[in-house]
Amino acid sequence: MIVRIRRGRAAGMAAPLRRLGRPAAGAALGILALIALLGAGSPEEPAEKPARKAAEKPAGRPDRKSVEKPAEAAGPQVDVLTLEGAIQPISAQVIMEAIGRAERAKREALIIRLDTPGGLDTAMRDIIKRILISEVPVVVYVAPSGSRAASAGTFIAYAAHVAAMSHGTSIGAATPVSVGGGDVQKDLARKVKNDAVSYIRSLAAQRGRNADWAEKAVREGGSLPEDEALKLRVVDFVARDVADLLRQMDGKKVVVAGLTRVLHTKGAAQNAVEASWRQKLLGRIIDPNVAYILFILGFYGILFELSNPGAILPGIVGGICLLLAFLAFQALPVNMTGVFLILFAMLLFVVDIKVQSHGLLAVGGVVSLVLGSLILLSGQGGAMQISRTVIVTVAVATTLFFAFIVRAGYRALRRKPVTGQEGLVGERGVAVSDLGAQAGQIFVHGEYWAAESDDRIEKGATVIVDRVDGMRLRVRKA
Repeated sequence: MIVRIRRGRAAGMAAPLRRLGRPAAGAALGILALIALLGAGSPEEPAEKPARKAAEKPAGRPDRKSVEKPAEAAGPQVDVLTLEGAIQPISAQVIMEAIGRAERAKREALIIRLDTPGGLDTAMRDIIKRILISEVPVVVYVAPSGSRAASAGTFIAYAAHVAAMSHGTSIGAATPVSVGGGDVQKDLARKVKNDAVSYIRSLAAQRGRNADWAEKAVREGGSLPEDEALKLRVVDFVARDVADLLRQMDGKKVVVAGLTRVLHTKGAAQNAVEASWRQKLLGRIIDPNVAYILFILGFYGILFELSNPGAILPGIVGGICLLLAFLAFQALPVNMTGVFLILFAMLLFVVDIKVQSHGLLAVGGVVSLVLGSLILLSGQGGAMQISRTVIVTVAVATTLFFAFIVRAGYRALRRKPVTGQEGLVGERGVAVSDLGAQAGQIFVHGEYWAAESDDRIEKGATVIVDRVDGMRLRVRKA
């Protein structure tokens, strides 16, 4: 659970960037943005699928079907929602809508197959508040094997009418953390932890679960495997799959909306529920890695536009990416110091293209970019954190890119001029007339020039230009 706490290189350097070409730069940015949006995983898995009886296929995930349509099959039916990844506003929206659909369809229960490392405190509390007033029993099932209900997931499991775990799963590690990435410290730590302890103990009292262990999970970060969780009354059942869970909890009494209700779930048909396309898209954007990539791509787009005024497409793509990143940051635990460090890095990169700094500005930009990326987003157990692989990839790509720019710009500055009077110095030519005390004429660089020399040079001899004095050349014999 994450708790929010208020607290050039002259023309020579710019030339290599221009050689990339406006269409190529714009197309590259567009492709990268599309990959960022479509290639990363979303926090939710899918949406409503056909109902069928569990007896026909006891194991595995249910087939898909919209739960908005009344079921034609006789007997009880349950909705099954699969939720994977960090708990964030889109996760809360999906769960709340799933509960509403189950209430309207008068389902026997809503089963949430949960696998989460934790998430935002605000989103978690929204989910819990909706579960507590739900008119249908909500079952939190930590599955499949290898899954966990850590941090915010522990609170949600405690709030559910029925809590269950699959084999090879764990629950716990519910210590609040700050947006800085570490445990909240000192007086603030005591306040935050006391608040979290009182909250989870109240949930435990409502559901008849182990309140003492819940407090330990918050204060000490304790965690349990499924068998110990069952023994300590942290969860109600340990089941192989959804069908097994339905058989075990058949006949269990639960209190729903203030009324005692007996579950009739044996042989119930399963209807899978999933997020809408809009929620999936927003879920992808809010993913910390995608939001970070969009943020970086947005600034690269602006950088290309500033380096190639009038290119238009890089500026458009960059602007869209920046706006989408800022949309995601509204729902994520963003550290503003990290944002300012990245902004400062991009400013250094822009200035580095325009000012001759021998790469010092680019080095400072890379350092600022890495530091800002490390503290931009944070969380516990991998929740709401930017992948270190993504950060390293962006830093290395940026370093290589600007290393190429610096090297190409330096070579451009060191290159001998090939046009104008400066381009004549060091060139070889042929004496068209005798040279000496009196000026003569030579043929050099495809042109006839008046020339003079301190030594006598015969007609037809090869000469080398030493300097240019106005419209006359000073030469010597080769």
